[in-house]
Amino acid sequence: MSAAGKTDHTLERLVFFSDAVFAIAITLLVLEIKVPVLPRGSADEAYWHALHLLGPSFASYFISFAVVGIFWIAHHRAFALAGRYSGRVLGWNMGLLGVIAFMPFASAFDAQNLNQRVPSLVYCGALLVAGLLNIAVVHIATGPSMLVEDADPARIRYVRGRSVAVALGAATALILSWYTPEWGQLGMLTIIVWRRLLTRGAKA
Repeated sequence: MSAAGKTDHTLERLVFFSDAVFAIAITLLVLEIKVPVLPRGSADEAYWHALHLLGPSFASYFISFAVVGIFWIAHHRAFALAGRYSGRVLGWNMGLLGVIAFMPFASAFDAQNLNQRVPSLVYCGALLVAGLLNIAVVHIATGPSMLVEDADPARIRYVRGRSVAVALGAATALILSWYTPEWGQLGMLTIIVWRRLLTRGAKA
């Protein structure tokens, strides 16, 4: 809603479009898991073995689902504080959505080349770019040009702190991927630590 109490349709369209891109990207993640096709009448052990071979793809799916979900939550929280549209956010938001749409490929590339440096760097690098773009989007959405009039300053600090925590977690993952590709994605777990440090005293 705008300051005058009227719906800002341009802002609504931006949010609806963004939600659609997040939803499509998060759905496409599972399509990158190729269904195993075995000869009719194969033994149960053959099916279990085929599923076992898909382990890296399943792991990558769940990790990427969680990561894309984190970015959507950040987007949702930021725009919940926005009351009007600003053209300043459009380019940054489109950039963020572009990287989010790229995640199914990055996830599949990493899963099919497990523990290899380049695929891990591509994956974690994409997350870092998304994290940096997300910081820009969040700061504009919670800034003077878009912020709803009665927004709680503590809430703004919390939302902004979370966005920085995600980028720092991605940066940690990228560094780990360079030195130990097999542990690269685990660097995203540091988001929890960064978030606690950056949102201390802020309001969730």
